[in-house]
Amino acid sequence: MMPDLKPIDIKICGLKTPETVAVALDGGASHVGFIFFPKSPRNVAPEDAGRLRQGAFGKALAVAVTVDADNVFLDEIVAAMQPDMLQLHGAETPARVAEIKARYRLQTIKAFSVREPADLKAIEPYRGIADRFMFDAKPPRDSELPGGNGVSFDWSLLSAIPSDMDYFLSGGLNAGNIGSALATANPPAIDISSGVESAPGVKDSALIAAFFSAVDAARKHRAA
Repeated sequence: MMPDLKPIDIKICGLKTPETVAVALDGGASHVGFIFFPKSPRNVAPEDAGRLRQGAFGKALAVAVTVDADNVFLDEIVAAMQPDMLQLHGAETPARVAEIKARYRLQTIKAFSVREPADLKAIEPYRGIADRFMFDAKPPRDSELPGGNGVSFDWSLLSAIPSDMDYFLSGGLNAGNIGSALATANPPAIDISSGVESAPGVKDSALIAAFFSAVDAARKHRAA
């Protein structure tokens, strides 16, 4: 039976330069992400993100990635960047997600860290509140970053996710393993950051292009 090869969203996250934003857009990214978290090597200022996202208008959705940001910081980000979506990568409660949606009238992505089946139960209170979900690997114990650590989780766990749930698969993806990830989980969307970097926080245009090629090759292989 032919596998379901419906269009897949691809988000390139942690972008910091006009050149890599352009490569992401040329490759067919549906989403481009900008990170606002000082501890991250991918952190950008709201004003810089506002300039970088200009090229995405009409081509891809621009996502502001935050970690337990307060309203003052979110006000600054939204005013300077004009994002299409807000990604909440901290410990935001369902009530906080609802508050943010009402305040900014923007779609939200709520991220969850996954290591074992029980971790997926945490999404239930957010269903009907967050617009999309993101499943990332739990960070190493010595990491200060909630994501972008270059580690993956057991993708087969996502077989328990309802077929109508809209989510991004994230965590440790790269050109070498994306074929296996797509074959195992068949996610509606994928998110990559450290897997297209030559050093922490340094996006590599060649690696971004190679990732898009690998996604395309994997999907063609499945179709065949």
